[in-house]
Parts: sequence; structure tokens; C-alpha cells
Amino acid sequence: MRGAFPVLLISALLAASPSMAQDLTDEELLFLFQAQRDAYKAAQSGNTGLTRGLTLVTADDVTVATEPEATAPAETAVAADPEPDSTSGTAVTVATDTPPAPGEEQVVAVADTGPTVLVKVPQDLQVNVRIEFGLDSAALSPDQKPKLQQLCSVMKAADIQLFRIVGHTDATGSAEYNERLSLMRAQEVQRYFINDCGIEAGRLEAVGLGKRFLLNADDPSAEENRRVEFQALS
Repeated sequence: MRGAFPVLLISALLAASPSMAQDLTDEELLFLFQAQRDAYKAAQSGNTGLTRGLTLVTADDVTVATEPEATAPAETAVAADPEPDSTSGTAVTVATDTPPAPGEEQVVAVADTGPTVLVKVPQDLQVNVRIEFGLDSAALSPDQKPKLQQLCSVMKAADIQLFRIVGHTDATGSAEYNERLSLMRAQEVQRYFINDCGIEAGRLEAVGLGKRFLLNADDPSAEENRRVEFQALS
């Protein structure tokens, strides 16, 4: 009976693809994260027979943001270029209580290790959360935080060293704008995990991929394309 469990679990996850975290049990989420990590390691080593469809793509124009610098406030106002948001039609701003001093900008530690390795996870291994942000805002509203609580518990308990938080948008708007918006929203989730959930900053990194990897390619403007994805890398 015990040996049959993985087969049954894999079948259930495939039937529920793509995975939405709030629809899965802690055990199923942990299984997905472990499977992601194993597939990522296999892809890095070139063992395509064990990647389960996970692929790696390098990119020179993607920013990987780690924890905010200690000298900067945890949350400071950041204004984006005045491009239309897919839901608002106006500029996007991180809404905070502590505006920066004149001329001060948010300082974020950025990984400087050459081209970024993007991870394309097959749909049966994806962990996505549909986070709704306010108009013109990348701030995480209180009513959205319960969606992340379960992930928080699983991530804290898992023997996984590094998680990547990936922001995605729909295909409305320019590529540059969408990548900036998706990164700000991924960073907002990252800050929540560090400040409210207690996950060590060194276990998290944030990436914004804009409209590069649409969940629903048949409907590029679909709501499900605007999401935050979670990947286990090591």
C-alpha cells in the first residue's frame, strides 16, 4: 500500500494540473517541491532522462533580487514607468507607509553571477498562486496573505535550501513594463515570507519574468497568467 502512494499522488497532481497551492495539501506541496528540486538538479547535470520536462534557459536581461539591503527600509516607494497595467491603465507603484527621503531609492541586493538561469517547470510540477494586487499597486493586501500561509509552513519545514519566487503577468503592455511589474510583485511576496513568515532571507530569491511564460497561451490576457510561481532550486 505504501509503495502505491507515489503513483496515486502523481496521478492526482497530473489531473489537477496546473497546480494552485491553495488547492493542494501540505503533503502534495512538499512532494511537488521535492520533485522540482530533483528535476532541476538533473537538468543542471545534463541528465535529461530525470528532468520530467523541466528545462533551463539562460537570459542576460533578467534580475534576480535577493534580500533588501539592511541600510534600506523593508518597504519603500518605487514608481514604475507610466505604462499601462493589465488591470488599471495607469502607472504602478508599491504602496507603503514609509516614503523614501528625497532622492532616495529602494536598494535591493542583486545576484551578479552572469546570465540568469530561468527554470521552465512543466505544468504538472508547477506551484502557482493567483495573488490579486490593487490597482496601481504591487503591495500585498491583507486579504491575499492567507493564500501564502500554507506555502509558508511547507517551505519552513522542507529540507530545501533555495526557493525562487517568480512573478508573471499577462501579455497586455510592453515587455519591459511587465517584467518590472512582475519583479516588484515577486519581491512583495518575498518580503512577506521574510518579515511576516520568518523564512530566512538566504533561502529566497525573487525574479520577474513578465509575460515570457504564459500559463494560458491560448488567452494571453487571461487572469491566470497574472500569478506568482514558486520553484525549489536546491
